[in-house]
Amino acid sequence: MTKPPVDHAFTGGPRGGAHDPTFAGAHSFMRRPYTKNLSGADVVIWGVPFDLAVTNRPGTRFGPAAIRRASAIFDGDPQYPSGIDPFEHLAVIDYGDCALLRGDFAGQPGVIEAEATRILASGAHLMTMGGDHFITLPLLRAHAKKHGPMGLLQFDAHQDMWESGPDGISHGSFTRQAIREGLIDPARSIQIGIRTISPEDGGIAIIHAYEAAEMGVIRLAETIRARLGQGPGYLTFDIDCLDPAFAPGTGTPVSGGMSAAEALRLVWALRDLPFCGMDVVEVSPPYDHAEITAIAGATIMQHHLQALALRRA
Repeated sequence: MTKPPVDHAFTGGPRGGAHDPTFAGAHSFMRRPYTKNLSGADVVIWGVPFDLAVTNRPGTRFGPAAIRRASAIFDGDPQYPSGIDPFEHLAVIDYGDCALLRGDFAGQPGVIEAEATRILASGAHLMTMGGDHFITLPLLRAHAKKHGPMGLLQFDAHQDMWESGPDGISHGSFTRQAIREGLIDPARSIQIGIRTISPEDGGIAIIHAYEAAEMGVIRLAETIRARLGQGPGYLTFDIDCLDPAFAPGTGTPVSGGMSAAEALRLVWALRDLPFCGMDVVEVSPPYDHAEITAIAGATIMQHHLQALALRRA
């Protein structure tokens, strides 16, 4: 008789694949153990279920749970496209979600930054599931404490360069504020898939959606690699970079974006770049269909995790 599978999220370790049924058990990210113990962790998966900064449709507070659930299809086998089991090379944990404060809207950024700072102090690589795009600002603050000004690779339909002031909490202004605070180096930063207009670019290079489609994945990757160089970089992927056909579950959908396949091929083509952290944001399950958007978000994170593992293999 075959031994029944264990619930890996509670009984397994940070290394080795899990073999739980995809339809059952605790849905941690790729069945990684749920733990607040950072000791020995190479990679920490973390959720920030915050969506109070949206300008259109809400619901991204449910994004981390949806991405975790969608990721259940990945574990237990060698991963595509690397062909390796990333958990043979990396100790990975699911740290759960940020403990956000109720009733203290202004205090939320500080809570996110403080907890991210604590995780990064352990030496682990932090991969964050949002949440709306505002959460990238406190994440950049935490990463900049450790790495200094970073190059930013931003997949997005929007530049997020609107003005909301130094203390503003809006998912449409995090990039402007990150420049203002010196968290990112505009000369080493680039935005991909933009198809809306903001007042200014802040010195960040922009590849608009139509231009990206004409360039193709190989030229795009070459352009991004030349812009970011080999210094520390941060990857932020707003799921609305994808066309609504591939990501209907998001707060501010804009037609004319990338397909999921194009975006994933591009992320994979950049696997050699030394990103010091990443996030996937703006997955809004209430507007999703058949988990299309959540699956895309989980796969982006899975590709990034494989890239980290290849650097250790």
